[in-house]
Amino acid sequence: MIKINTAITPEQLLPKVRTLFELSAQKISAIQNSWDINRGTPVYTEKGIYTTRGWTEWTQGFQFGSAILQFDATDDKAFLKIGRKGTVTYMAPHVSHIGVHDHGFNNVSTYGNLHRLMYEQRIPEDPWEKNFYEMALKVSGAIQAARWTELGEKSGYIYSFNGPHSLFADTIRSLRSLVVAHQLGHALMGEKDRKISLLHRSLTHADTTAEFTIYYGKRRDAYDLRGRVVHESIFNINDGSYRCPSTQQGYSPFSTWTRGLAWIVCGFAEELEYLHTIPETEFQGYDDKQAVIQRFETAAEATADFYIDNSPSDGIPYWDTGAPGLPMLGDYLNRPSDPFNDYEPVDSSAALITAQGLIRLGNYFSTKNNREKASKYLQAGLTIADHVFGDPYVSRDPNHQGLILHSVYHRPNGWDHIPPGRKIPVGESTMWGDYHARELALLILRMAESKPYYTFFIT
Repeated sequence: MIKINTAITPEQLLPKVRTLFELSAQKISAIQNSWDINRGTPVYTEKGIYTTRGWTEWTQGFQFGSAILQFDATDDKAFLKIGRKGTVTYMAPHVSHIGVHDHGFNNVSTYGNLHRLMYEQRIPEDPWEKNFYEMALKVSGAIQAARWTELGEKSGYIYSFNGPHSLFADTIRSLRSLVVAHQLGHALMGEKDRKISLLHRSLTHADTTAEFTIYYGKRRDAYDLRGRVVHESIFNINDGSYRCPSTQQGYSPFSTWTRGLAWIVCGFAEELEYLHTIPETEFQGYDDKQAVIQRFETAAEATADFYIDNSPSDGIPYWDTGAPGLPMLGDYLNRPSDPFNDYEPVDSSAALITAQGLIRLGNYFSTKNNREKASKYLQAGLTIADHVFGDPYVSRDPNHQGLILHSVYHRPNGWDHIPPGRKIPVGESTMWGDYHARELALLILRMAESKPYYTFFIT
């Protein structure tokens, strides 16, 4: 269980945040100077050097989005140039990609961040440039929403790259693309000119995720623990019925892959932040606003509590709560994580994603004057950040292109590098882990310096 530091503040984390962005500049420049775009997209490091892995194109937005976040945090225009050029030159195929569920990762991290910075007047407003970003975001949101499996009246989901039968936990965070497009006044146009609300479609996906991906301790099956998350949910698309839990990157359908849990915690926290800002009229034709918010709060709290209870004391989890080697580690939940053990790898990327979600959830409950919940989740998120932004996780080696160490991609497939003399993956970085380290650091930086609160949507 996480040993929550109830006294730590964003201001106290500023030295670590500033050090992280100093190192981040070196890492982005190293990748920019050495990466051959013909090799594909950088995904994870092997022996400290970023390499690619063909499975699905979901990390290029993190590559160029990292440079944009670096500019956001430091005002160094060299990184704005990298992010802008990369977005314009390479990201168009991701906008029109009909084969993935990752639009929120790729396009909101690039076009979305640039649009947000222009809205914040951090970069000069240019009407044509702004229209360019907005067109990309509108198309991206509509295409993501069109990847749809209907389960019945007011029920359905954005299906994964596995096909129409498959709902992934990850996709909750890709709802960013639908929300941004909706904010820009866009809709998905269907057969017979049917106008489909992108907001309502995002709410429907989130509701389906909350119902089938998250467990609530209600004896749904023999492994039903409150807040446990399954990576993949399988449906019979002939009649829309739910069939079974599954997993692609976790150990089993009856344990929790911690990065999938992280996407859920962060995704629902962001959705709650957004829904809190919009009027009741936006929900007309779907459901009562407070009813929706109550369901999302239930999902967010259950998963956040599960993460807190089932992580080591520093909040940096092992890659799966049911990983078979964990019993060999003894009382591992009551001490800090050990990335150098011989049995199971930790996943620092899950910690980075979840820390942001917990901070946002705490801030959300603060707006509702629920001090107990606000303090619990905010302090848990800051506690994780304090640990993951320190040793042995921050990469200080100038020859290592990763920013945060001890992240894994696909343990079951054996894709992650195992150094000579070791038994498990250790010491490597991932593109999503490094990107979310920068997002987390930027969120804390803005909070500490009383700057505009960082959200993916326009406030």
